[in-house]
Amino acid sequence: MMKRNSKTLTILLMLALSVMLVIAGCGNSAGTTTQEAAGTDSSTTAEGTTSTDQAADTDQTTAAADKEETEATSGASETVGYTPLDQLQESYDIVIIGGGGAGMTAALEAKAAGMNPVIFEKMEAAGGNTLKSSSGMNASETKFQKEQGIEDSNDLFFDETLKGGHDTNNQEMLRYFVDNSASAIDWLDSQGITLDNITITGGMKEKRTHRPTDGSAVGQYLVSGLVADVQEQGIPLFVNADVKEITQENGQANGVKVVFDGSDEKTISAGAVIVATGGFGANQELIKQYRPDLEGYVTTNQPGSTGDGITMIEALGGTTVDMDQIQVHPTVNQEKSYLIGEVVRGEGGILVDKEGNRFVNEMDTRDNVTAAITKLDNRESYLIFDSGVKSRAKAIEQYDKMGLVQTGETIEALAEQIGLPADGLKSTLDTWNASVAAKKDAAFGRETGMDNDLSGAPYYAVKIGPGIHYTMGGVKINTETEVLNASGEAIPGLYAAGEVTGGLHGQNRIGGNSVAEIVIFGREAGVKAAEFVKANQ
Repeated sequence: MMKRNSKTLTILLMLALSVMLVIAGCGNSAGTTTQEAAGTDSSTTAEGTTSTDQAADTDQTTAAADKEETEATSGASETVGYTPLDQLQESYDIVIIGGGGAGMTAALEAKAAGMNPVIFEKMEAAGGNTLKSSSGMNASETKFQKEQGIEDSNDLFFDETLKGGHDTNNQEMLRYFVDNSASAIDWLDSQGITLDNITITGGMKEKRTHRPTDGSAVGQYLVSGLVADVQEQGIPLFVNADVKEITQENGQANGVKVVFDGSDEKTISAGAVIVATGGFGANQELIKQYRPDLEGYVTTNQPGSTGDGITMIEALGGTTVDMDQIQVHPTVNQEKSYLIGEVVRGEGGILVDKEGNRFVNEMDTRDNVTAAITKLDNRESYLIFDSGVKSRAKAIEQYDKMGLVQTGETIEALAEQIGLPADGLKSTLDTWNASVAAKKDAAFGRETGMDNDLSGAPYYAVKIGPGIHYTMGGVKINTETEVLNASGEAIPGLYAAGEVTGGLHGQNRIGGNSVAEIVIFGREAGVKAAEFVKANQ
């Protein structure tokens, strides 16, 4: 166990360095000969080349700092140990496209089933949008909920998610999702990835958002654990490996064409292919095609979230669903295009306008909170919280390091710092604290995230506005993660999991569900692809 913990810590440090590289805008490193350190949220999102909530590290603002962090990342590459190109084989049992949460989870289950899988990640590091995830992973009826006296049920989880998606979710997919959420938490725990700190996000009535023990952002912790597991299982993981095409023979997916380091194309054969490339939240052309009203919005997605997997699957006859359903997250720092996780509100934070007044139930669903902010002058709001929230929501430390958090020793001092009327902000805080004490928000009907008031100096603020965060639409799959064609038939040998798929979330995704999705359906993809390969050997 000590060896595993040491290895995971090393990988986590490398992930932090890698995130700095991505934030600095270095993008894909074509032609790199040494494999770089792990980690690109998805927030974007949650997959190999993908949305969920962000987590990252210090932002570097000078050329010297950029150079320093690039050198540090490159120097650490051998420690992380991505698979060198000279170990590439011509054939594998299963090819997995995308090295984020869904892809690595699928690989681990395929390996456990006796397969020889390989992961191809187009970015210079594994992690994808999963690495940016902040708030946590939703699950119901878990052992950790029961240990903490939280009374929850799969039926309530189902109902609240269906309500959050405006009753447009694929209910068969949703039923499978909630019923397998607790076992996904157990599986992660068996892999040394323990999520036993539980909080709440918007659109839920019970605490079911599972986080690491210390309450830190789930993304880096999850990715570091999965990378360590992948390495321990000897699963090859190639980065700078850009899959351009899924090959097919007699209607069955049988491999891929992949370009390494921007120039070296190889054709790799396989018994099955799993697509875990994430969504298209960083592809402005697709955004404009499906939602022209969102043109010009910032995106929280990492650069690899360009919809490649969707395009490749469509070329094989796969079909899509809900492509116009694109989630705009309400709390994104506009200057850094950086998502401020829902956990800050879940632990007690409030939103105020330029007059220092609350204007919405902060724990309403993301689409409703976004709509309220959009009505404000210049779509600007401030997220206000105190030292208590900061201590409970560890992701705030990352926001602070990036220079996104402003501080005041008193409410009045904070108001002066951010340019709001001091009397207005103080009145709002006094009213809010009285509401928390009475356990009743008469103004907006908020019922959750009210366990603690905002009375612990110093006080903090983050300026936010809406940003493109998650693409609910994608390719159609069934509960066995088989990719479906326009007739509803499965394309043999082709599987998909994570944000590349559509239908589960309907018209609105509940915060914390994307991390659950990548683990639940990533596991299923690995299991079912392995069964297919065995049946056709």
